[in-house]
Amino acid sequence: MSGLKLFHTTNSGVTVVTPRLAAVEADVQDLVEAHMEAMLGVTFLASEYVIDCVDGGRIDSLGLDENGAPVIVEYKRGTDAGVINQGLFYMAWLMSHKDAFRSLVRDRLGGTAASQILWSAPRLICVAGDFTRYDVHAVGEHRRSIDLVRYRYFGSDHFGLETVASVTGHSAEAKRVRRRASGLPVRQQGGAMGELAAAVDEVLVGLGDGVTRVQRKQYRAYQRLRNFACLIPPQQTKVLVYLRADPTAVDLVPGFTRDVTGLGHHGTGDLEVQLRTERDLERAQDLFRLSYAAA
Repeated sequence: MSGLKLFHTTNSGVTVVTPRLAAVEADVQDLVEAHMEAMLGVTFLASEYVIDCVDGGRIDSLGLDENGAPVIVEYKRGTDAGVINQGLFYMAWLMSHKDAFRSLVRDRLGGTAASQILWSAPRLICVAGDFTRYDVHAVGEHRRSIDLVRYRYFGSDHFGLETVASVTGHSAEAKRVRRRASGLPVRQQGGAMGELAAAVDEVLVGLGDGVTRVQRKQYRAYQRLRNFACLIPPQQTKVLVYLRADPTAVDLVPGFTRDVTGLGHHGTGDLEVQLRTERDLERAQDLFRLSYAAA
């Protein structure tokens, strides 16, 4: 159970806003599906998707995340020890029926999105009233990317999501993709800028628990539930990082930060940070933390 408390403040004092569970599981599912991109960073594709297999079943929600990875979302009103295994069963079906998912993406989002699905990083997101310590331990024993997310209603018009555990998958396919991604920042590549990119990677991963990396050819994404930073392979004279932080809330500095809202670029985020030296990295750390908090 989360220790977070929410207070309503007035001139006369404060009162505790008592958290509560949904009346029925469908209430949580309907709310998240209606706002899936804002809440989870996932584009909604389908609800109650019927799978074609001997045992049958319905996937609560299907989506595609910011990096093009397939996402299964399963919901439980309270605590249910079977939600992870249920989700993994659906994940196995999905990875064995890629054509069905590809067709769904093509129908909803078009051929370009369908051709760029990141099959190396499928995700399972479990949204439930709570999880046991055994659930938290279990996700670390699987080779898939799994997020355990606790929900709560507060009063009549507030809804909260809290990441309890987040684990990056270690499938053989994902490992092959990492080995092929020679353009990604590592210390042995790119000279001084490669060294700087590696230092950026270390800082971003160290911002807090539950940070996961997702690698694409054009960038490396850093996630909580959603991307909060995207690191571009180092250029000859600089390293570019795109952040989720709101550019209008930042004092922009020419040659260091730039508002790229509406401008095309690899990765996600509207605030571009240009790094050329270790000093630039030190200056950027407050922006990294701001973006991490926003994800």
